[in-house]
Amino acid sequence: MQLPLTDPDTLFAELLQDLPPETIPMAWEFKAFVRAKKVKTPEQLLRLVFLYCGLDQSLREVAGNFTLLYERITDQSVAERLRACGPWMQALLGTMLRLPPEVVLPPGFRFVVIDASTVQAPGATGTDYRLHISMDLVALEFIEILVTDVHTGETLKHFALCEDDVVVTDRGYAHAQGMHAAVSRRAQLIVRLNPFSVVLCDAMGEPLDLTAALKYQHTETIRSVEVVIQSACGQYKVQGWVHAYRLSVAQANAARRTCRQRHKTGTPKASTLFLAGWVLVFTTLCPKVLSAQTSLKLYRCRWQVELAIKRWKSILDVDALQAKEGVL
Repeated sequence: MQLPLTDPDTLFAELLQDLPPETIPMAWEFKAFVRAKKVKTPEQLLRLVFLYCGLDQSLREVAGNFTLLYERITDQSVAERLRACGPWMQALLGTMLRLPPEVVLPPGFRFVVIDASTVQAPGATGTDYRLHISMDLVALEFIEILVTDVHTGETLKHFALCEDDVVVTDRGYAHAQGMHAAVSRRAQLIVRLNPFSVVLCDAMGEPLDLTAALKYQHTETIRSVEVVIQSACGQYKVQGWVHAYRLSVAQANAARRTCRQRHKTGTPKASTLFLAGWVLVFTTLCPKVLSAQTSLKLYRCRWQVELAIKRWKSILDVDALQAKEGVL
Protein backbone atom coordinates (compact mmCIF):
# COMPACT_ATOMS: atom_id res chain seq x y z
CA MET A 1 0.00 0.00 0.00
CA GLN A 2 1.45 3.36 -1.04
CA LEU A 3 1.52 5.99 1.69
CA PRO A 4 -0.02 9.37 0.83
CA LEU A 5 2.43 12.06 -0.19
CA THR A 6 3.19 14.72 2.38
CA ASP A 7 1.46 18.02 1.66
CA PRO A 8 3.93 20.45 -0.05
CA ASP A 9 2.88 23.28 2.28
CA THR A 10 3.71 21.09 5.28
CA LEU A 11 7.11 20.19 3.83
CA PHE A 12 7.85 23.84 3.14
CA ALA A 13 6.85 24.84 6.68
CA GLU A 14 9.11 22.13 8.13
CA LEU A 15 11.97 23.31 5.94
CA LEU A 16 11.53 26.88 7.15
CA GLN A 17 11.84 25.66 10.74
CA ASP A 18 15.20 24.08 9.95
CA LEU A 19 16.65 27.32 8.57
CA PRO A 20 18.43 29.88 10.79
CA PRO A 21 16.02 32.32 12.51
CA GLU A 22 17.65 35.25 10.71
CA THR A 23 16.71 33.87 7.27
CA ILE A 24 13.63 36.08 6.74
CA PRO A 25 15.11 39.30 8.24
CA MET A 26 18.12 38.81 5.95
CA ALA A 27 15.81 38.94 2.91
CA TRP A 28 15.00 42.55 3.86
CA GLU A 29 18.56 43.36 4.88
CA PHE A 30 20.05 42.27 1.54
CA LYS A 31 17.18 43.83 -0.45
CA ALA A 32 16.07 40.53 -1.93
CA PHE A 33 12.58 41.46 -0.76
CA VAL A 34 11.77 45.18 -0.84
CA ARG A 35 8.01 45.44 -1.20
CA ALA A 36 5.02 43.20 -1.85
CA LYS A 37 3.86 42.88 -5.44
CA LYS A 38 3.15 39.52 -7.02
CA VAL A 39 5.35 37.98 -4.35
CA LYS A 40 3.73 39.06 -1.10
CA THR A 41 6.19 37.85 1.56
CA PRO A 42 9.85 36.79 1.95
CA GLU A 43 8.57 33.26 2.58
CA GLN A 44 6.96 33.20 -0.87
CA LEU A 45 10.20 34.49 -2.38
CA LEU A 46 12.12 31.72 -0.63
CA ARG A 47 9.73 29.22 -2.13
CA LEU A 48 10.61 30.55 -5.59
CA VAL A 49 14.28 29.96 -4.78
CA PHE A 50 13.61 26.38 -3.62
CA LEU A 51 11.55 25.56 -6.71
CA TYR A 52 14.22 26.86 -9.06
CA CYS A 53 17.46 25.92 -7.27
CA GLY A 54 16.31 22.98 -5.16
CA LEU A 55 13.91 21.12 -7.46
CA ASP A 56 15.71 22.31 -10.61
CA GLN A 57 12.50 23.53 -12.25
CA SER A 58 12.60 25.78 -15.30
CA LEU A 59 11.51 29.40 -14.97
CA ARG A 60 8.24 28.53 -16.69
CA GLU A 61 7.62 25.61 -14.31
CA VAL A 62 8.37 27.82 -11.31
CA ALA A 63 5.97 30.48 -12.60
CA GLY A 64 3.25 27.87 -13.16
CA ASN A 65 3.61 26.36 -9.69
CA PHE A 66 3.69 29.77 -8.04
CA THR A 67 0.54 30.75 -9.96
CA LEU A 68 -1.23 27.63 -8.66
CA LEU A 69 -0.12 28.31 -5.10
CA TYR A 70 -0.48 32.07 -4.80
CA GLU A 71 -0.95 34.49 -7.70
CA ARG A 72 -0.39 34.64 -11.43
CA ILE A 73 3.24 35.47 -12.30
CA THR A 74 5.31 35.30 -15.49
CA ASP A 75 8.60 33.50 -15.96
CA GLN A 76 10.24 36.88 -16.68
CA SER A 77 9.10 38.16 -13.28
CA VAL A 78 10.42 35.01 -11.64
CA ALA A 79 13.82 35.57 -13.26
CA GLU A 80 13.94 39.17 -12.01
CA ARG A 81 13.05 38.17 -8.45
CA LEU A 82 15.60 35.34 -8.41
CA ARG A 83 18.32 37.64 -9.73
CA ALA A 84 17.89 39.85 -6.66
CA CYS A 85 18.27 36.88 -4.28
CA GLY A 86 21.97 36.26 -4.90
CA PRO A 87 23.42 38.33 -2.02
CA TRP A 88 20.73 37.00 0.33
CA MET A 89 21.52 33.36 -0.48
CA GLN A 90 25.28 33.93 -0.22
CA ALA A 91 24.89 35.50 3.22
CA LEU A 92 22.53 32.72 4.33
CA LEU A 93 24.92 29.97 3.23
CA GLY A 94 27.75 31.78 4.97
CA THR A 95 25.69 31.68 8.16
CA MET A 96 24.83 28.00 7.81
CA LEU A 97 28.26 26.75 6.70
CA ARG A 98 30.63 29.05 8.53
CA LEU A 99 34.00 27.83 9.72
CA PRO A 100 34.28 26.32 13.21
CA PRO A 101 34.59 29.08 15.83
CA GLU A 102 37.97 27.80 17.02
CA VAL A 103 39.53 28.47 13.59
CA VAL A 104 40.85 32.05 13.70
CA LEU A 105 42.25 33.07 10.32
CA PRO A 106 44.94 35.71 9.85
CA PRO A 107 43.76 38.77 7.87
CA GLY A 108 44.84 39.57 4.35
CA PHE A 109 44.60 36.05 2.91
CA ARG A 110 42.05 34.37 0.67
CA PHE A 111 41.71 30.70 1.61
CA VAL A 112 41.06 28.62 -1.52
CA VAL A 113 39.98 24.97 -1.33
CA ILE A 114 40.87 22.92 -4.39
CA ASP A 115 39.55 19.50 -5.36
CA ALA A 116 38.47 17.45 -8.36
CA SER A 117 35.57 15.14 -9.21
CA THR A 118 34.63 12.85 -12.05
CA VAL A 119 31.63 13.05 -14.39
CA GLN A 120 30.01 10.38 -16.53
CA ALA A 121 28.04 10.83 -19.73
CA PRO A 122 24.59 9.16 -19.96
CA GLY A 123 24.90 5.38 -20.20
CA ALA A 124 28.66 5.40 -19.59
CA THR A 125 30.27 2.68 -17.48
CA GLY A 126 33.43 4.64 -16.67
CA THR A 127 34.61 8.20 -16.17
CA ASP A 128 34.31 10.59 -19.11
CA TYR A 129 35.31 13.98 -17.73
CA ARG A 130 36.99 15.48 -14.69
CA LEU A 131 35.97 18.68 -12.92
CA HIS A 132 38.78 20.73 -11.37
CA ILE A 133 37.27 23.10 -8.80
CA SER A 134 38.48 25.91 -6.56
CA MET A 135 36.26 27.48 -3.90
CA ASP A 136 36.63 30.40 -1.50
CA LEU A 137 36.54 28.68 1.90
CA VAL A 138 35.18 31.70 3.77
CA ALA A 139 32.67 33.06 1.23
CA LEU A 140 31.78 29.52 0.03
CA GLU A 141 31.80 30.77 -3.56
CA PHE A 142 33.25 28.85 -6.49
CA ILE A 143 36.22 30.64 -8.05
CA GLU A 144 37.21 28.39 -10.97
CA ILE A 145 35.74 25.31 -12.61
CA LEU A 146 37.76 23.56 -15.30
CA VAL A 147 36.38 20.61 -17.27
CA THR A 148 38.94 18.25 -18.82
CA ASP A 149 39.05 14.74 -20.16
CA VAL A 150 39.68 11.88 -17.77
CA HIS A 151 43.37 11.70 -18.66
CA THR A 152 44.15 15.14 -17.23
CA GLY A 153 45.37 14.65 -13.68
CA GLU A 154 45.02 16.69 -10.52
CA THR A 155 47.60 19.44 -10.18
CA LEU A 156 47.77 22.97 -8.83
CA LYS A 157 49.10 24.10 -12.22
CA HIS A 158 45.48 24.20 -13.49
CA PHE A 159 44.50 27.17 -11.33
CA ALA A 160 45.08 30.92 -11.66
CA LEU A 161 46.30 31.52 -8.13
CA CYS A 162 47.30 34.96 -6.90
CA GLU A 163 49.46 36.51 -4.23
CA ASP A 164 47.96 36.04 -0.76
CA ASP A 165 45.93 33.02 -1.85
CA VAL A 166 46.28 30.12 0.58
CA VAL A 167 45.55 26.80 -1.12
CA VAL A 168 43.97 24.10 1.05
CA THR A 169 43.89 20.70 -0.61
CA ASP A 170 44.38 16.96 -0.17
CA ARG A 171 47.28 14.61 -0.77
CA GLY A 172 46.39 14.13 -4.44
CA TYR A 173 47.99 17.52 -5.05
CA ALA A 174 51.09 16.83 -2.94
CA HIS A 175 53.48 16.82 -5.88
CA ALA A 176 56.53 19.05 -5.99
CA GLN A 177 55.97 20.33 -9.53
CA GLY A 178 52.40 21.50 -8.94
CA MET A 179 53.19 22.96 -5.53
CA HIS A 180 56.19 24.78 -7.00
CA ALA A 181 53.94 26.26 -9.70
CA ALA A 182 51.57 27.61 -7.03
CA VAL A 183 54.38 29.04 -4.90
CA SER A 184 55.97 30.67 -7.97
CA ARG A 185 52.75 32.70 -8.24
CA ARG A 186 53.33 33.77 -4.61
CA ALA A 187 50.47 31.65 -3.30
CA GLN A 188 50.75 29.79 0.02
CA LEU A 189 49.97 26.13 0.65
CA ILE A 190 48.24 23.92 3.21
CA VAL A 191 48.41 20.41 1.72
CA ARG A 192 47.84 16.97 3.20
CA LEU A 193 51.25 15.40 2.71
CA ASN A 194 51.88 12.11 0.98
CA PRO A 195 55.47 11.51 2.18
CA PHE A 196 56.03 8.88 -0.49
CA SER A 197 55.21 11.07 -3.52
CA VAL A 198 57.96 13.62 -2.82
CA VAL A 199 61.57 13.74 -1.66
CA LEU A 200 61.80 15.20 1.84
CA CYS A 201 64.87 17.13 2.99
CA ASP A 202 65.61 19.07 6.15
CA ALA A 203 66.01 22.85 6.21
CA MET A 204 69.65 22.49 5.10
CA GLY A 205 68.71 20.40 2.07
CA GLU A 206 69.93 17.09 3.50
CA PRO A 207 67.74 13.94 3.11
CA LEU A 208 65.20 13.67 5.93
CA ASP A 209 63.98 10.43 7.46
CA LEU A 210 60.53 11.50 8.64
CA THR A 211 59.95 8.23 10.47
CA ALA A 212 63.04 8.74 12.59
CA ALA A 213 62.18 12.40 13.21
CA LEU A 214 58.74 11.50 14.56
CA LYS A 215 59.51 8.21 16.27
CA TYR A 216 59.45 9.43 19.88
CA GLN A 217 56.51 11.86 19.62
CA HIS A 218 53.68 11.20 22.10
CA THR A 219 50.19 10.32 20.88
CA GLU A 220 47.68 13.13 20.34
CA THR A 221 50.43 15.76 20.15
CA ILE A 222 51.82 17.84 17.27
CA ARG A 223 55.40 18.03 16.02
CA SER A 224 56.45 20.70 13.50
CA VAL A 225 59.45 20.04 11.24
CA GLU A 226 60.98 22.55 8.85
CA VAL A 227 61.49 20.83 5.50
CA VAL A 228 62.28 21.25 1.84
CA ILE A 229 60.12 19.24 -0.56
CA GLN A 230 61.56 18.44 -3.95
CA SER A 231 60.80 16.33 -6.98
CA ALA A 232 62.73 13.15 -7.71
CA CYS A 233 64.77 14.94 -10.38
CA GLY A 234 65.55 17.79 -7.98
CA GLN A 235 64.25 20.44 -10.40
CA TYR A 236 61.29 21.61 -8.28
CA LYS A 237 61.70 22.62 -4.64
CA VAL A 238 59.30 24.07 -2.07
CA GLN A 239 60.30 25.15 1.43
CA GLY A 240 57.93 25.00 4.38
CA TRP A 241 56.88 23.09 7.49
CA VAL A 242 55.32 19.69 8.14
CA HIS A 243 52.86 19.74 11.02
CA ALA A 244 52.53 16.15 12.19
CA TYR A 245 49.72 15.11 14.54
CA ARG A 246 50.07 11.65 16.06
CA LEU A 247 46.75 9.85 16.27
CA SER A 248 45.54 8.05 19.37
CA VAL A 249 46.33 4.34 19.62
CA ALA A 250 42.80 3.35 18.56
CA GLN A 251 42.78 5.81 15.63
CA ALA A 252 46.24 4.70 14.51
CA ASN A 253 45.29 1.02 14.59
CA ALA A 254 42.17 1.73 12.50
CA ALA A 255 44.25 3.72 9.99
CA ARG A 256 46.77 0.88 9.70
CA ARG A 257 44.03 -1.68 9.12
CA THR A 258 42.78 0.49 6.26
CA CYS A 259 46.34 0.79 4.96
CA ARG A 260 46.75 -2.98 4.89
CA GLN A 261 43.41 -3.44 3.14
CA ARG A 262 44.37 -0.96 0.42
CA HIS A 263 47.76 -2.55 -0.14
CA LYS A 264 47.23 -4.73 -3.18
CA THR A 265 50.14 -7.13 -2.85
CA GLY A 266 52.23 -8.25 0.10
CA THR A 267 52.60 -6.36 3.36
CA PRO A 268 53.11 -2.58 3.59
CA LYS A 269 56.55 -1.38 4.66
CA ALA A 270 57.12 -0.63 8.33
CA SER A 271 57.57 3.09 7.51
CA THR A 272 54.25 3.11 5.64
CA LEU A 273 52.42 1.57 8.58
CA PHE A 274 54.12 3.92 11.03
CA LEU A 275 53.20 7.08 9.10
CA ALA A 276 49.64 5.82 8.64
CA GLY A 277 49.22 6.68 12.33
CA TRP A 278 49.79 10.36 11.65
CA VAL A 279 48.02 13.32 10.07
CA LEU A 280 50.73 15.08 8.05
CA VAL A 281 50.03 18.57 6.70
CA PHE A 282 52.60 20.58 4.76
CA THR A 283 52.36 24.37 4.70
CA THR A 284 54.47 27.21 3.40
CA LEU A 285 53.06 29.54 6.07
CA CYS A 286 55.41 30.16 8.97
CA PRO A 287 54.01 28.90 12.32
CA LYS A 288 54.25 32.49 13.59
CA VAL A 289 51.70 33.47 10.91
CA LEU A 290 49.49 30.38 11.18
CA SER A 291 49.97 28.01 14.10
CA ALA A 292 50.25 24.26 13.69
CA GLN A 293 46.93 23.76 15.49
CA THR A 294 45.12 26.21 13.20
CA SER A 295 46.72 24.74 10.07
CA LEU A 296 45.45 21.27 11.00
CA LYS A 297 41.98 22.54 11.88
CA LEU A 298 41.86 24.54 8.67
CA TYR A 299 42.76 21.47 6.63
CA ARG A 300 39.76 19.66 8.13
CA CYS A 301 37.54 22.43 6.71
CA ARG A 302 38.56 21.24 3.24
CA TRP A 303 35.47 19.01 3.36
CA GLN A 304 33.36 22.06 2.49
CA VAL A 305 34.27 21.58 -1.17
CA GLU A 306 33.48 17.85 -0.91
CA LEU A 307 30.03 18.73 0.42
CA ALA A 308 29.53 21.28 -2.35
CA ILE A 309 30.36 18.68 -5.01
CA LYS A 310 27.97 16.17 -3.42
CA ARG A 311 25.22 18.81 -3.43
CA TRP A 312 25.93 19.50 -7.10
CA LYS A 313 25.51 15.83 -7.94
CA SER A 314 22.63 14.91 -5.66
CA ILE A 315 20.51 18.06 -6.04
CA LEU A 316 21.51 19.67 -9.32
CA ASP A 317 22.46 16.45 -11.15
CA VAL A 318 25.61 18.09 -12.47
CA ASP A 319 26.94 14.65 -13.40
CA ALA A 320 23.91 13.93 -15.63
CA LEU A 321 25.54 15.31 -18.76
CA GLN A 322 23.27 16.23 -21.63
CA ALA A 323 25.97 15.72 -24.24
CA LYS A 324 27.29 13.26 -26.75
CA GLU A 325 30.48 11.41 -25.96
CA GLY A 326 33.52 13.60 -26.56
CA VAL A 327 31.41 16.76 -26.81
CA LEU A 328 30.79 18.99 -23.80
